[in-house]
Amino acid sequence: MKVIEKIKLLDKIGRELQASMSYSDIDVYLSAHGIDCKGFEPSTNSKWVYVKELLADAPQELVLTIADDLEMEHAYTTNIPKEATFWKTGYFRLFLSHLASFKIQASRLQTALSKYGISSFVAHEDIEPSKEWQQEIEASLHTMDALSALLMPGFKESNWCDQEVGVAVGKDVLIIPVRKKLDPYGFIGKYQGIQATNKNISEVADEIFQVIVKSPKTRNKMLRSLANAISQATVKDEAIDKIKILGSVKNIPPEILETLKQSVADNNVLINEQIFINDLNKILSAYSIDEVNLGGKIKPEAWDEIPF
Repeated sequence: MKVIEKIKLLDKIGRELQASMSYSDIDVYLSAHGIDCKGFEPSTNSKWVYVKELLADAPQELVLTIADDLEMEHAYTTNIPKEATFWKTGYFRLFLSHLASFKIQASRLQTALSKYGISSFVAHEDIEPSKEWQQEIEASLHTMDALSALLMPGFKESNWCDQEVGVAVGKDVLIIPVRKKLDPYGFIGKYQGIQATNKNISEVADEIFQVIVKSPKTRNKMLRSLANAISQATVKDEAIDKIKILGSVKNIPPEILETLKQSVADNNVLINEQIFINDLNKILSAYSIDEVNLGGKIKPEAWDEIPF
């Protein structure tokens, strides 16, 4: 691994831990990987910098191990991925359990969910013909963040659909029943679910997102995934749609917004888009976070605050 590649990977690790952990959690996590955090003083008050400086002298193998543990993509992994290419990198992973007869609607729902930073697994659409379909389904079940069961007559009689729900129950992941003329039953009978009858695809997608972003099990992961989808956007209209969705969420953890702000500054498409920057700054201002300037430029009045 080249030095510059290690620096870039440390940057990604730092941003991930900054967004998802407190200082004490970072200490516990890195200590578990053999990093001595006791008494370490970072050069600045930033969890991102703290992580990078702690790992600066770490062996390449350890850095790669941590990156693999955080499920980060890089060119040097020695692990065989548990999942194939059907999950979109950095997105929230939602398994859509559905009958084969409902595959067209499930595929359309998959597309509608993507604007929320949700990558959905639709078995009949996402499994490559050359691969063993059962193994692909098992891989997606083992790596999902939540499962949405598209309930309709015939669902509970399907051995596969019933087993998929059973795996989700066993993993204790969030289960979102979507009721299409069938109510939740058995182990998922305690969930009220989303009423989908007489609703369009967009309405159902929005309700699924609302359940995910409000659940303690998935809230932070969903917000990090949405922020990541925003920061990685290369089409301004998609980014504007997503930032409006983020702006509709209450009580966003400030560290997620700080990470988003830093990432946007590195995105040449977004940092130069006035409408997007205006929407982002409305959110940052609501949380008393310094705003981003169009083009990444420093306001003239700020020069007095910068040491020479």
